[in-house]
Amino acid sequence: MGRAFEYRKAAKMKRWGTMSKLFPKLGKMITIAAKEGGSPDPEMNSKLRTAIANAKAQNMPKDNIEAAIKRAFNKDAADIKEIIYEAKAPHGVQMIIACATDNNTRTVANVRAILKKGGAEMLTSGSLNYIFTKKAVLEFDKSDSIDLEELELELIDYGLEEIEEDVEPQEHGEDKEIIRVYGEFTSFGELSKAIEDRGITLNKANIEYIANTPVEMTDEEQLEEIESLIEKLEEDDDVQKVYTNLA
Repeated sequence: MGRAFEYRKAAKMKRWGTMSKLFPKLGKMITIAAKEGGSPDPEMNSKLRTAIANAKAQNMPKDNIEAAIKRAFNKDAADIKEIIYEAKAPHGVQMIIACATDNNTRTVANVRAILKKGGAEMLTSGSLNYIFTKKAVLEFDKSDSIDLEELELELIDYGLEEIEEDVEPQEHGEDKEIIRVYGEFTSFGELSKAIEDRGITLNKANIEYIANTPVEMTDEEQLEEIESLIEKLEEDDDVQKVYTNLA
């Protein structure tokens, strides 16, 4: 697939392998999901159910998950909310920066400082609406027992837009074959439940920002510059995920 692809894969694995703050970040999303869904019971709260599934896929301990759920209903706990920032980075790269924070003033100051140091700038909200589309994205392991054509036909009624096979890099061992499902973000709950009802275990289930026209970048120095900026952003306690228009 080329050196640029291999570089990006290696850079991603480095970020995933060094994110010591991963569990606290996952905990924030569990807390938000529990609070927004109004129930600590994942069976009654689909957003919480998928947040827990995401955490388990990253081997987050059960005690951490339970503590994150309890924080959602603790009156003395900080009020954590999701917030989205948009940015223009070097070399034609655009970014959506998803955060979870209890202090917007702190978070925006930190994100702006990181962007400035990396040669990027923050944009006003809505500036990248034409570049990214908000989608429900769900992933599960590929299996011979799953008939993809049949599954695709069944899921169309639940908001499915696209289904694809892909390979997910692993920190240790061979890369894993997965199935990725895309749908309207408003169909997230229905689509995830429909998949689970068919006995399929989801590895990931998120609302993500997908680039409408991804940009190819083959210059390794430019890639290194962008990956370094993403790494610095994701090291911040409040930053959950950075989406770009890179292919």
